[in-house]
Amino acid sequence: MSNSTTLTTDDLDRRLHQRGAFIFWNVLTEEYFSGELIPGSLWVPVDTVGREAKRLGLSPDAEIVVYCASPTCPNSTEAAEKLRTLGFTNVRAYEGGLEEWKASGRQVGRLPAGAAA
Repeated sequence: MSNSTTLTTDDLDRRLHQRGAFIFWNVLTEEYFSGELIPGSLWVPVDTVGREAKRLGLSPDAEIVVYCASPTCPNSTEAAEKLRTLGFTNVRAYEGGLEEWKASGRQVGRLPAGAAA
């Protein structure tokens, strides 16, 4: 069940098709990142989310959605907690991650070879 800090696969799919931009990050560490991304997202490893949010000059109320590999992967929860600790108030985790996204039959993209976060 979804709550105010998490999204289900259907929630995320609806959100991706609505107007209005939001920050959408795959927060897998370099060790586990395979290059796969949910369309519309960028790769920002969990240990760099604070630095990236600061670099982008994000507003504390910016909508940020983070995800990782699967429901058992801790990176999305860790990234969301880090961002909240830094004062971001509109952070949500898609805890199903790539595993649930792909299992639902939805498309994934790939980070171009040689592209950096």
